[in-house]
Amino acid sequence: MISLNIEKTLGFISKENVFAYEAQVKAAQEALENGTGKGNDFLGWLHLPSSITKEHLADLKATAQVLRENCEAVVVAGIGGSYLGARAVIEALSNSFAWLQDKKSGPVILYAGHNIGEDYLYELTEYLKDKKFGVINISKSGTTTETALAFRLLKKQCEDQRGKEMAKKVIVAVTDAKKGAARVTADNEGYKSFIIPDNVGGRFSVLTPVGLLPIAVAGFDIEKLVAGAAAMEKACGKDVPFAENPAAIYAATRNELYKNGKKIEILVNFNPKLHYVSEWWKQLYGESEGKENKGIFPASVDFSTDLHSMGQWIQEGERTIYETVISVEKTQYSLQVPSDKANLDGLNFLAGKHVDEVNKMAELGTQLAHVDGGVPNMRIVIPALNEESLGGLLYFFEKACGISGYLLGVNPFNQPGVEAYKKNMFALLNKPGYEEESKAIQARL
Repeated sequence: MISLNIEKTLGFISKENVFAYEAQVKAAQEALENGTGKGNDFLGWLHLPSSITKEHLADLKATAQVLRENCEAVVVAGIGGSYLGARAVIEALSNSFAWLQDKKSGPVILYAGHNIGEDYLYELTEYLKDKKFGVINISKSGTTTETALAFRLLKKQCEDQRGKEMAKKVIVAVTDAKKGAARVTADNEGYKSFIIPDNVGGRFSVLTPVGLLPIAVAGFDIEKLVAGAAAMEKACGKDVPFAENPAAIYAATRNELYKNGKKIEILVNFNPKLHYVSEWWKQLYGESEGKENKGIFPASVDFSTDLHSMGQWIQEGERTIYETVISVEKTQYSLQVPSDKANLDGLNFLAGKHVDEVNKMAELGTQLAHVDGGVPNMRIVIPALNEESLGGLLYFFEKACGISGYLLGVNPFNQPGVEAYKKNMFALLNKPGYEEESKAIQARL
């Protein structure tokens, strides 16, 4: 089970002040449970882990198996919450060099629809030219520009290369139950489809087919992922005492730090496989809390790599930051430092030690240095990089985010600011229906 330690924040804020949030947290928990808070039409994630049926998981696994048997590569087309959760889990669990190996245990998972890079899309389509590939198109509306554009290219290429009948078999839609362009396309073409629940927003959707299907295609155990999340759902439940509820403590601590001028939260890992967990987390908290000129700015670093770049700023820059460190207790593999007769690098004092022991001391040494330098530190420990731990970690962050948003006084479940760039882009591209906006923006330019 995941554990949270806030001791290294207590030189900057008091435990009494953190625990003074208990009543507010209880109210936030009740608002989530009773659906009486802001954004209450998007609370489907709250009890999702415990409500997922074996039948649903079996359906997802069967579809994943069809793709695994018929594809050398599967492209996940989606943006934001439609791909970050899946990528976070897949990258965390995958062999870092599997894509370079000749013998592959399943299809290579690729990503598209999360940018509008012409070179990226060209290189992707070139790579796929001699590949048996499939597509998982993830979009509630089917009209999100980045994803729709990529899917249009991929659909044509898949049909041209594999024929319409096989394309039907290896293109899967994850979309709205009834409406939207992606739903119409799926129905017209006869694609297998899965539903994105109406009451689950994109950044909370990793435990819906949005995340579960790509994760299953990558060959990982979605039953264990869901079980880990369900265990954390219970551990963060509304009846769990404040002092024992990690999501409650995390939400309260970060809000108390924010109140004390710590405006930036840096999520830190000491395991490179967690990079995309940080990317997922940044969307979750940035899109949930950044409203009404409020909100903690979510940033992330990969240590020890970034200690040689961002480390200086963190150690001695403006003291508006705090760190939340994700620590992985046990590695999957074992590798010891060899002895060297010449010892030119001076590392023989490490001979015989496991590499992770060195990494853990780097972690502890960094924490002590940063706290001494004026940076509060929280520490989240997960037992290992496996499906159960990741499922628990993802749900922990989701639940804490819902509580934290309510403590901050914003609606954590909408994202009105995301639309601003789209209106300008459509006006600049002269999209039909945007004539007045086009005139106005051209006048500005």
